[in-house]
Formats: sequence, C-alpha cells, structure tokens
Amino acid sequence: MASVTAAAQTTLLSAATAPTSLFQAAPSSARPFHPLRLVSAGRRTLVVADATKKAVAVLKGTSQVEGVVTLTQEDDGPTSVNVRITGLTPGLHGFHLHEFGDTTNGCISTGPHFNPNGLTHGAPGDEVRHAGDLGNIVANAEGIAETTIVDSQIPLSGPNAVVGRAFVVHELEDDLGKGGHELSLSTGNAGGRLACGVVGLTPL
Repeated sequence: MASVTAAAQTTLLSAATAPTSLFQAAPSSARPFHPLRLVSAGRRTLVVADATKKAVAVLKGTSQVEGVVTLTQEDDGPTSVNVRITGLTPGLHGFHLHEFGDTTNGCISTGPHFNPNGLTHGAPGDEVRHAGDLGNIVANAEGIAETTIVDSQIPLSGPNAVVGRAFVVHELEDDLGKGGHELSLSTGNAGGRLACGVVGLTPL
C-alpha cells in the first residue's frame, strides 16, 4: 500500500506542476498576430500583448493597377498608412477605406466609404468627413504612387477597427466634398474603382 500511495502522490505532484507548460511560447511557424510576452509575477504567469499592431492590404483589380498598403499603429495613437501603387495614370487619384472586406463582385462589393459616424464626405483634415476619407494619392509620370498617410480615425483595434475592411484606389481625383457635384458629398466624385484589397493583420 505504501508504494501505491507514494506513486499516487508523485502523480498528483506532476499534475500540479504541469500547467506551466501551457504558457510556453508557440513555435515561430505558429506565431500569433500580436506577439505575446510572458511575465513572471510570483506564482502566476501573466500574458502581455505587445502594443504595436500591424496590418496589410494587397490591392488588385481588373486593370494593371496593383499595390500594397501597410498599416502600423502604436498603442492607441494614430495609424500610419504606407502606400505603394503602380499602373496608375499620372496625377491624383481618390484613395479611401471602404466599409466591407467583400470582393466577391470585384471592388464594387466593398460598399461605401467606411463611415461609422454617419457624416458626409470630406477631406482627411476636415471635422466633417467619413473615417475612410483619406484624400488623394499622386501618381508620377511612371504611374507609381508612393506616400505615407497618418490618420487617427482608422485604428487597428477597438469598435471602429479597420481590419476586415477594404482600401480602394479610384480612377479620378477626389474633390474632397467641395466640387459641387451630386456625388461630392458621398464619394468625392472620384470615379470608378481601379483596385482594392482587404485589410488583414500581419506579424510584426
């Protein structure tokens, strides 16, 4: 009986110490979107999410226009949007975040501009604007547009997170709601949708 009791005690002790293995970091091939750090606090292990968040959208359409948009946000600060799009005609092109990450019917199924506050279309610096109103990007003589946009209305987390929504680059210049056209206060009269891409989280 003594040997059986000792074996049972050994089994119980092993089970009591086993849970620490549950908090081991995942292998690099299964790295989570938000890297985690393990912090020892006495007998407890706390899981702390890193403050930096990153996302990406790959834009494609029915024409030769394509590009990559990378978003980075530190803590609850503004989001930096790095844009590189090729295949454009030289000049200004409206660039917006649209409500839906749905491309089943091409870029048209991404819906209207992301507008959680129910306002009219405007410029990025306007008080009255859609959250997805990011103004214009400028393509050079080679048809390449490269820019960085910093905006506080397109966070990567929280109730108005943009993950799962879509960026769209348009055929024409966005009139920023001031052109007097019947579409100025809804789309900026920016014309057709050349390319689009859904925003998804990415490892840092």
